[in-house]
Amino acid sequence: MRHFPTRRLLSWLVRAAGVAVASGTFLVASGLPLDATVRLEAAVQAPAAAAPAPSTAAAPPPFQYERVQLPNGLTVIYHQDHSTPIAHVQLWYHVGSKDERPGRTGFAHLFEHMMFKGSRNVEPEQHTSMISSVGGRANAYTNEDATVYWQTVPSHFLPMVLWMEADRMATLRVDERTFINEREVVKEERRMRIENQPYGRLNEIIYANAFTTHPYRHPVIGSMADLESATIDDVREFHRTYYVPANATMVVAGDFDMAETQQMVTRYFGRIPKAEREVPRDIPREPPQTREKRVVVEEAWPLPAVVVAHHITYDGHPDAYPLHIVSKVLSDGQSSRIFRRLVYDTGLALTAFGGANIIEHPNLFYAVALVNPGQSVAEVERALIAELDKLKTDGITERELQRAKNQFARDYIIGRESLQQKATHLAHAEVLHADITTADGEFHIFQNITREDVQRVANTYFKPETRLVLHVLPRGSGQ
Repeated sequence: MRHFPTRRLLSWLVRAAGVAVASGTFLVASGLPLDATVRLEAAVQAPAAAAPAPSTAAAPPPFQYERVQLPNGLTVIYHQDHSTPIAHVQLWYHVGSKDERPGRTGFAHLFEHMMFKGSRNVEPEQHTSMISSVGGRANAYTNEDATVYWQTVPSHFLPMVLWMEADRMATLRVDERTFINEREVVKEERRMRIENQPYGRLNEIIYANAFTTHPYRHPVIGSMADLESATIDDVREFHRTYYVPANATMVVAGDFDMAETQQMVTRYFGRIPKAEREVPRDIPREPPQTREKRVVVEEAWPLPAVVVAHHITYDGHPDAYPLHIVSKVLSDGQSSRIFRRLVYDTGLALTAFGGANIIEHPNLFYAVALVNPGQSVAEVERALIAELDKLKTDGITERELQRAKNQFARDYIIGRESLQQKATHLAHAEVLHADITTADGEFHIFQNITREDVQRVANTYFKPETRLVLHVLPRGSGQ
């Protein structure tokens, strides 16, 4: 199952560490342009001197959909596409790691596992095996803001998928034996993905120091201590609170008959009782940072890491769109400004990357560099800050802006090729923007961004007083 956007960060660092180990010396975009993940993977791109491709700003055709809300609060979006005999169902529960309380982290991700462990009429693991047996695919993922379950099947098996999703929404088994077993699975996953990976804790270190109050400060997978101390009563309460119809949005996309499918949805999901209480949204806000924060920590890593981070706004805010451009220009791939400056031009860093994590609540832009042997941590810090300051004073070129727009246009159009991608666009707009019309409207917003917009947001968010400077030094290095 796919769980963490931070795996892209790890892929950079694992590759970097692998080079170091292999040689004996120490020499990061989601499918959707607006996905709430950090764009960190290096892409093979044209050299900086190459001319940008001509504009591809022809907008894709608008989505055709029908939005319905059942009396129990479940929102259902129907998108018909009869081009192939395939149906896709995507069910979003508006609960992620930001909805967890201190001392009780990792529950949203834990339930991603629990949801496959059986309901009243479906045995443990039978959900995915039934999907596979008819030639379909199913999976799930958890992030800071939502937990998503999806399945793609031949269209004549759509009734089976709807029935199974309704069954586990209404009658999920939440027993102690399953909980204990899955908790151990998640703990092992944490060891494998974070604790035993080179630089695996970098994301946790950044967020633990950048945030003081908002639950974005803790990782999606949770902490070992919180997982160990959780009880079955804690887990059941979390399930009763968030896994309710009014906190769910389902997209049905593909080759189906509208009237028949709506009848099935009403029959299967309409009988699920309405929640007895409102879903809590009392998430503490992060207080404004009013002065630069500097932190030095030590980890058992081969090379120092330097991080420069700033607090930024949320997904859907008008400033978020120019910030996506900022992220592309500064840190998206090997032709980005930060990579070129710190790796190609100066040799200060083994690698350098970053991105704007633009998600439901205000989050971070951060830039990271792994310091090459013999180079100064302080010099790398100055170089990172200089690139951000240069954007504030000089802005970006027309060529850089057009190139970024072309890339967004490409990603936006290619990102609608599959039913799953279309469903994700619609659900993202409905759940995280609370405005389904943004699934179409954002294309034109990107194409109308100006160089002045980009420079304005750089000056708005890259202020010295909002800056976190983090040095992660090899343990015992004495630097």
